[in-house]
Amino acid sequence: MEVQDLCVTIDSNKILKNVSISFPKNKITCVVGPSGCGKSTLLKCLNRLIDNTLGAKLSGRVMVDGQDLLKARDSELIDLRRRIGLVPQRPCPLPMSIFDNVAYGCRIHGMHRGKSELADVVETYLREVGLWDEVEYRLKEPATRLSGGQQQRLCLARSLAVEPDFILADEATSALDPISSKIVEDLFVKLKEKYSIIMVTHTLRQALRIADYAVFLYLGKVIESGDAKEVFRNPQNELTKNYLSGAFS
Repeated sequence: MEVQDLCVTIDSNKILKNVSISFPKNKITCVVGPSGCGKSTLLKCLNRLIDNTLGAKLSGRVMVDGQDLLKARDSELIDLRRRIGLVPQRPCPLPMSIFDNVAYGCRIHGMHRGKSELADVVETYLREVGLWDEVEYRLKEPATRLSGGQQQRLCLARSLAVEPDFILADEATSALDPISSKIVEDLFVKLKEKYSIIMVTHTLRQALRIADYAVFLYLGKVIESGDAKEVFRNPQNELTKNYLSGAFS
């Protein structure tokens, strides 16, 4: 996935300014920066959820396998969004059973139509996120009965079940306790073997732990990007140095 000269204006406010980034395959890219710098807006552009923002105007390109996502027709968006899963800031299980939460996307996209095949898919992805042993005998229970950390892993399983290429994570651990956060972090590290992960985080310690590639945004601009170790240990831009030192947040 590659972002080229992306500009976003919302009600005359310039949120993103000529942003260009290439997201590496099968790596964890962490997008960091102070509040209000455009991190979540960038993520919304990557799966066209920005379309739901009133007054938003975009220019530039978001290229996925040679196709400009920003120019995709409505009929093409369903498949594009299937390929780009989203794990939100706060767990958002659907008002249905644990089983149906994971199966929901498959049914919407017409995947795995047989009951036994769908059951296998649900088990596969609940195992993938380390949740199967905890819910194996509770699959018919409402998903809302799960703990916050379990709900977030369930949302991740729901995203994975439709076989995406990319996983977007918007502060995916910020609402979780430290133990649940560590579980989700470890999952992302494991999942990068199969998926490309783009993660917005306010927690620099988290980015230091799991990022392979880092992007520092400030006031809607990419100030610095590259190998995470280089960006965090040897930043080239004075703004990056100040941010990493805690001069502003």
